[in-house]
Order: sequence, then C-alpha cells, then structure tokens
Amino acid sequence: MRRILHMDMDAFFAAVEALRRPELRGKPLVIGGSGDPTKRGVVSTASYEARTYGIHSAMPLIKAYKLCPHAVFLPVDYQEYSRVSHIIKDILAEFSPVIEDVGIDEAFLDISEMEKSSEHIAHEIKERIKGRTGLTCSIGIAPNKLLAKIASDMQKPDGLTILAGKDVEARIWPLPVRKLWGVGPKTEGYLKQLNIRIIGELAAAPRDDLIEQFGKSYGQYLYEASHGIDDSPLVTQWEPKSASRETTFQSDTDNWQTIARSLADLVREVANDLMERGYKSRNVTVKIRFSDFQTQTRARTLPAATDDLETLRREAFACLSKFELKKKVRLVGVRARRLTASEIH
Repeated sequence: MRRILHMDMDAFFAAVEALRRPELRGKPLVIGGSGDPTKRGVVSTASYEARTYGIHSAMPLIKAYKLCPHAVFLPVDYQEYSRVSHIIKDILAEFSPVIEDVGIDEAFLDISEMEKSSEHIAHEIKERIKGRTGLTCSIGIAPNKLLAKIASDMQKPDGLTILAGKDVEARIWPLPVRKLWGVGPKTEGYLKQLNIRIIGELAAAPRDDLIEQFGKSYGQYLYEASHGIDDSPLVTQWEPKSASRETTFQSDTDNWQTIARSLADLVREVANDLMERGYKSRNVTVKIRFSDFQTQTRARTLPAATDDLETLRREAFACLSKFELKKKVRLVGVRARRLTASEIH
C-alpha cells in the first residue's frame, strides 16, 4: 500500500523573517513585492496573525494595507528563502530518495518502503526541520498525492494529519470543493451555479454529467478526485516547459521607451535563465496588460532553438511591434517556450 507524505512549511516567507527578526514574532506580517504597500505588488505570504484580518496570498498589497494598516510589510528575499529551502530539502532526502519537489516550501515523499510508522516518520521530519532551521511545517500522509496534500492543510500550523482511503467519506467529503487540488476560483464559482459546494456533493454528481459540463479530461479528474482517487506517480525529475519574466509598472504608462526598456531587461533575464539551466527556445511570446486589465499576447516561432540574447531580443521586439499601444500599459512580460536541452546540458 502506498504511503505518500506531503510536507508544507507554515507561512514560510513570514516565518523566515520572524526567525531572523524576533521582534516581529506574533505580529501581523505581510511579505510581498518591494515591501511598500503604497506601491503595486501582491502578497507572497502572510503570517497567521495577518490572515485573521482576511489577508491572503496573491492579494494586492494596497488591499492588505487597508485590511490591516498596522501590519508589518517586508520585501521578498528569495535568496534567503532559497537558502533555507535547500536545508529543508536536504533533510527530506535523508528519509527517502523518492522526492517530488513542488515548490520552495513543499514536497512529496514516497515512504511506502520504510519500516517505521507514518507517525514516527512525520515526527522525525518535523523535529529535524525545527532543530536545524527553527521553523515548523505541517505534514499530511495518505495513500496518494491528492489526499496527502489535502491532509497537510487540515491542521495548520505545525499539524500532522494521516488519512486512509476509508476516511474519504467522513473527512474529505465535508470540505469545500476549493480544497481539491486543481479546483480554482472559476471552477468553484461554476460548481456553485450547479449547487455543488462541498466535495461530497461533487462526488454525488454522475460522472457523465461532469464530463458534459467540464470536458472529458477535467470532468473525469473531478469525479475521481472527489472520490479520493489519484494514481499519479511522484515526479522526481522534470523538464521545464518555459522560462518567463514580467513586471508591473508602478503607474500605468504609454511611454514607448519605458515599455521597450523594460522588455529588453526582461529578455536579458530570460536569456540568462535559459543559459544557466542549459536550455534553448523556439518560441518567444510577449504579454501586455493594459490599464483596463485587458491582456493580449503576441508570439513568434523561431526557425531553430536558441539561447542567444540578441536573437531573443529581436524576436521579442518583433512581437511588441504587433501591439496597438493606444491605451496605457500596466504590465509587460516575455516567455520563452518550446524548450529543448542544449548540447552542454
């Protein structure tokens, strides 16, 4: 029987900041953007104290400030978070060689072959992470990735939840449909229109009806996920599908030089990323979001894959020339797609 463990750090960015600045402990803490809530940016992580005010990830910083003006706002420090993350991932590797790294603050482990009990393994992981970093994590253990991820969120922070297949009806079905991996706000809203609000109601829906409403692939997924079915393996190695960068201007602009200069900087970052990771691209896509939030993309396919900065920049500006810049621009981004490993990779 499979035993899949999902480890999720508790309010990771905020916890790291509180660890190196003890005076911040217990205060509502918001990490995001440049740390200035009067400027554009979104919340990356909010401490649990800040969440009691309704602040959550991806919320605009200005809205977070309105909800809690006395919160402490700090900029994102990816270098420090990555350093701590590497320590945590090294700890996990001490327990199982089968690891799926799914983010800077979470991972799946296959512990099926380990002789120790699930509780013992979880407590050892939590103790080592706390001992070496001073941070807490929440762990979920279940027969598959889907249930393990749901379980890790059930008793945050510093939680441990172990689920068996027989627990789906009693412990999973009463949860909101949004708790299912892959169900976002749009699907949640559509399901509400169908009078489906909790996972149990989704599980009661006929498979054919879900396929009719959501298409064969996603409808089938929703049916199986609502019944706790997930046979997906842990992906221990993966190939990136793209490399991208984007920037949001502090104030909407129609200055072509400003837009062009930002695009050139973004292309340089993408090209550096490709070279560092050992990949080349055959497609360049530029994204523009206007002041009215209308978003458009333009793409160019290259005759051969490349990581050459000048080539990527030329193609990006060819894309830019296809936009009608009659409105002010809020955001510009560039994405290199159709990646192939270079010979030196």
